Amino acid sequence: MSLTAPSVSQRWRCAQCGNLTRFDVTRTRRSRDYVHVDLSGEPRVEESEALSETIEEVRCRWCGSVEAVEVVDRPAAERSAPAESA
Repeated sequence: MSLTAPSVSQRWRCAQCGNLTRFDVTRTRRSRDYVHVDLSGEPRVEESEALSETIEEVRCRWCGSVEAVEVVDRPAAERSAPAESA
């Protein structure tokens, strides 16, 4: 089963226990990386471009449920920009 990641105005929620913050996400990612190998032979990824990504499973870290994790809209207050302090 392929799932979608929440957008900026959405978030994951476990309908079984109410968790909004802790999830184990299993994903497959295909990327193109620019690897810089220094003279001693140590590689370092300096740039990475995601070519495709598939979320395979989202598991609630609190209760372990996979079937109950859903994408829900964020409350309006969370979507608005923080107020500037005077």
